[in-house]
Amino acid sequence: MSKQNEIKDVQPIRSLEKIEDMKWSLKKWCGERDYILFLLGINSGLRVGDLLKIKVSEIQGKKVVSLREGKTGKRRTIHLGNIYDELNAYIGTLNGTEWLFPSRKGQNPITRVQAYRQLNKAAQMVDMPDGIGTHTLRKTFGYWHYKQFRDIAELQNILNHAHPQITLRYIGITDEQIESNLKAFRL
Repeated sequence: MSKQNEIKDVQPIRSLEKIEDMKWSLKKWCGERDYILFLLGINSGLRVGDLLKIKVSEIQGKKVVSLREGKTGKRRTIHLGNIYDELNAYIGTLNGTEWLFPSRKGQNPITRVQAYRQLNKAAQMVDMPDGIGTHTLRKTFGYWHYKQFRDIAELQNILNHAHPQITLRYIGITDEQIESNLKAFRL
């Protein structure tokens, strides 16, 4: 399966209850590191590759940070106020590693593959449907941002997409809207 097909198959988590289930499962079965990875991912919209490259020194004690995205090279301002306490409590448990999401030895961050495995492990524990992957975090952020604010232009800008249709398709809104409209359609 190509990377492009893999990304298309992954969907956002469309249920707040399922998001809470994932948080619980990650904390209980995978650990604080993987829980914080999920929490930061769904609250920032950063790609997992960018999340894994974050160094403790870049975010420790900050409620607003500016990070450079790897894919686009553009700077993104991330507001951490809503998760600040949990994030900094976690950082307090890291013993001298420079990485926010360190591997067991701490000299390097975990890999995308390891992040994927941990997310899937947690998803299986709470009977989540197939389609959970590392991109689920970013798509979940996009989906819920759109649901809360209904501003596709703003979300397109946040996600650095070239066109609003790309953003809608990316977060699965077009499919959801079509399905909903077809169910309600009657002449």
